[in-house]
Formats: sequence, C-alpha cells, structure tokens
Amino acid sequence: MQQLLDWFQGLFHEGVGGELIAFLASLLPVIECRGGMIIAKGFGIPFLRAFLLCYLGNMIPVPFILLFIRKIFEFMKKHNILTKFIEFLEGKTARNQEKVMRYKQWGLLLFVAIPLPGTGAWTGSLFAALLDVDFKKALPIIAIGVFIADLIMSVLTYGMGEIFHF
Repeated sequence: MQQLLDWFQGLFHEGVGGELIAFLASLLPVIECRGGMIIAKGFGIPFLRAFLLCYLGNMIPVPFILLFIRKIFEFMKKHNILTKFIEFLEGKTARNQEKVMRYKQWGLLLFVAIPLPGTGAWTGSLFAALLDVDFKKALPIIAIGVFIADLIMSVLTYGMGEIFHF
C-alpha cells in the first residue's frame, strides 16, 4: 500500500493533499473507488469523507462513457487509433452479452458492485453502452453498484469498528 501511495504522491506537486489524490485515483479506470479507498486510508482521511470523495470520483466518468463511448470508438476506428484494442473490447462485450443480458439489471449491478479486477463502473458503463442499455436505466444501476463496491471497500480498508465507531 505504501508503494501505491508513494507512486500517487510522486505524480503531483508538493502540497497536494491526499483527498485530491484519492479523488483523482477514483476517477481512473482499473483503480476506481477500490484503489481510492485504500489511498484515502493511507493518507488518514476520515471514513465518511473518503467514502464520498471516492464515490463521486468513481461516478463522474460514468455518464460520459454511457453517452459518448460509441461515438469515440467510431472516431478512433475511422482514424485507426487503437483499433485492435477497441475490437478486443467490443468482442469481449459480445462474448459476455448473454451473461449480462440473462440477468439484465441485476447482472449489471453485480458486475459493477463486486470489487474484482476487470469489474467496476468503467467496464460496466462500457458494457451498458455497447449493449444499448438505456441511459436512464443504466445510470442508476451503475450508481448503486458503485455505492455497494465503495461500501465493500470501506469495510475492507477501514474496518467495521472505524466505520461505526465501536
């Protein structure tokens, strides 16, 4: 954990607080609120503040992914920018379409909520966008999933005693 904190601290100029670093880390794919909560704990940020910072940081990219990722992918493929990677992502989505669609909203919710590698808000938003899940349905499902993931990470990083003050 200390190496992760040192790496993030090195990305920013002196004087930038841990709160901003945890928030920015939560914005990033792969790291998301999972890593943000670990970073927040490492910087000694109180639980509730860390929870809110990481939740908001994790949620900010979601509407943009849901609304614009198809157009971004089209532009990138048209201009031969990371075409193989985009085709990989589209293929992965197509291969997992049956699993996600079988459970519909519950499948998307669980996919976002369970804090495992390769899951989360970024991937869930990508799946929802590429599978044409309606924005008005996908956004609240992903928001609830991120909330659950943040709760799970809170318990794992802060512990029940620190969260509930016992």
